[in-house]
Amino acid sequence: MSILSEDLSIIAKSVPHKFYNSTFFVTGATGLIGSILIKGLLTCNKTYNSNIKIIALIRNEKKAFDIFSEYITDKLIFIKNDVTSQIKCSESIDYIIHGAAQTASKEMISFPVETSKTSILGTFNIFDFAIEKKVKACLFLSSMEAFGICNNNTTRLSETELGKIDLSNIRSCYSESKRMCELLSKCYSSEFNIKFINARLAQVFGAGLNKNENRVFAQFVKSAINNQDIILHTDGTSWGNYCYTIDVILALFNILDKGIAGETYTVVNEESSMMIKEMAKLIIDLSSSKSKLKFDIPNDNTFGYAPKTIMKLSSAKLESLGWKPTVNLKEMFNRLIISMKESL
Repeated sequence: MSILSEDLSIIAKSVPHKFYNSTFFVTGATGLIGSILIKGLLTCNKTYNSNIKIIALIRNEKKAFDIFSEYITDKLIFIKNDVTSQIKCSESIDYIIHGAAQTASKEMISFPVETSKTSILGTFNIFDFAIEKKVKACLFLSSMEAFGICNNNTTRLSETELGKIDLSNIRSCYSESKRMCELLSKCYSSEFNIKFINARLAQVFGAGLNKNENRVFAQFVKSAINNQDIILHTDGTSWGNYCYTIDVILALFNILDKGIAGETYTVVNEESSMMIKEMAKLIIDLSSSKSKLKFDIPNDNTFGYAPKTIMKLSSAKLESLGWKPTVNLKEMFNRLIISMKESL
């Protein structure tokens, strides 16, 4: 059994029974989190006869069919619709998980207006759609970048301990729009009798990563597997906070089920906090690679990396709902490395 199959089996076994016989509407369906979530729910159908229907909002039909080729059933429906346009769907919906967003840092700098529209206009459209459908709950997937630029690695940061966001920096279009969308969740929950809620995600990775994934952790693993040097374009002292896909999906179920309307919950494995350069060294060691860590720092931030920040995130609020992470950092990367080797 592949690493991905193992992960999906764990997710399927953990789907709360209250979600059986429900319909989920998922945006960002072809991204890592969306695709693993959908595959996990479909695996639950196959294994436990849970009768869950998934409506996946997509923009690229070929990409969607490529990703879900082994999972196509009458319980998976694709709707082609950009989130920046009015959402049209005749189906009844029970739960919405809204994960559509720009995730490529370089694109955030090249297309800051489009990045902002996807976040803010897209979230308005999805939230209005949730009102129209009278859903039981709508979960917005935010980002740890909503914390802003922090300088504290001695204590764990709670959801309300926010740092600065530099509004003179175009790259801030992403982090500032995530903050705005979290506030929209609070506003909609206050004005309408529907549960809107936020999951503020740490960096998420795991088996099933798209082969074209170009975020830093994926670049590092690809380089290590190919015995190529890992090149850092920063000094590597910014802190990363991580969480494995299994734990993230189970956290989303937990928040959707038990979370309080209008609230934000940070999804992070507290034991995973480390500097970027430390992560690179860990990947080299775990993969038994001949790669070396090198630095090539440009004068300008042409790669679109997030501003340097020093922070360790707290999962206490999420853990109060009964969630606990199960996969530690070494196991996260071991599973990712094996999975990427399997896909190659």
